[in-house]
Amino acid sequence: MVKQIGARVTGLALAAILFATGPARADTQAVADDIRTQYEPLRVLRVVEGLEHPWGVALLPQGYLVTERSGRLNLVTDGEIRRIAGSPEVYAFRQGGLLDVVLHPDHASNGWVYLTYSYGDADGTATALGRGRLEGTQLVDFEQIFVQDRLSEPGRHYGSRLAWLSDGTLLMSIGDRGSEPSRAQDLGDHAGKVIRLNEDGTVPEDNPFVGRDEALPEIWSYGHRNIQGMVVAEGDVVWVTEHGPRGGDELNRIEPGKNYGWPVVSKAREYRTEEQYGEARSRPGYLDPVYEFLPTLAPSGLALVTREQFPRWRGNLLAGGLAAERIRRVVLEDEVVVHEEELLLGLVGRIRDVREGADGSIYVLTDEENGGLYRVESAR
Repeated sequence: MVKQIGARVTGLALAAILFATGPARADTQAVADDIRTQYEPLRVLRVVEGLEHPWGVALLPQGYLVTERSGRLNLVTDGEIRRIAGSPEVYAFRQGGLLDVVLHPDHASNGWVYLTYSYGDADGTATALGRGRLEGTQLVDFEQIFVQDRLSEPGRHYGSRLAWLSDGTLLMSIGDRGSEPSRAQDLGDHAGKVIRLNEDGTVPEDNPFVGRDEALPEIWSYGHRNIQGMVVAEGDVVWVTEHGPRGGDELNRIEPGKNYGWPVVSKAREYRTEEQYGEARSRPGYLDPVYEFLPTLAPSGLALVTREQFPRWRGNLLAGGLAAERIRRVVLEDEVVVHEEELLLGLVGRIRDVREGADGSIYVLTDEENGGLYRVESAR
């Protein structure tokens, strides 16, 4: 039984999946049939509703895996939600709980599903990573393969986005945990970092800080506040979207070993005074963001358009927004933002995750008490 906020929660059992050539399309409901944008007419369909603060979605060949922050892992097929088992115990409180979900690149042959979550109890939690293997009706052999080095007061800035590099290593964001932003500058602390792991949770030998006594070897980049959007483009170009406090929401290109400034350098303002947050907006030795989202986006979820369904959008980033309740389409030329467009403004609610499907459709997950999974298609 799933316990309420302030207690540990555990998932239930996973249904068997027969793999096919594309995601299920049955039992969708039209939300908007013909949305006019600058280049691409859109159709928005509701795949399912009734999800409690969903956080991450992984696209199966036939159906979808969706996490709910309360601790449930779900299989969605043909408009039906089935609670599934074998997921980890999590401490679900405020921003913490069961968070991102991705499939192993060779999931069809090995069955591995990776999950991030808040691990611990009321005295302290940490961002953790685990994996289990999908076999028949079970997620079996679940193991926690990484947990950050220090427990913190529950509830804030877990980060938790996952993305695979082409060499089979896994990137994972960890937030600064909220109460002590300076942790993001400490190489002896996982908070406020992007880390890179092998598929089994061990440390790649070529990570930038391996062999340095003062640094944790998992660290890939540092000086981050709370990354909740991450995607890997061709050539292992890593794009992330990151929350600022008041303003300062950023698009960053992540490079190994680099310092992205938080909280010393920031484009944000103080919550109470609206004065400059940190020592400067820019400073030598710290990487500036590629772009600052104005007005505030509260970014979560990030997709790259790579397929032919939206030909005029190929190469664009789609950044979801929570407080903004919209997607920002970001046009890049030589890694410089040259244009933006707002999509789905206020149409479906707080956008938590954005993914591109195998057929080029865009899948959107909303962070609401009655959250939903939506598919965005071309209306041509």
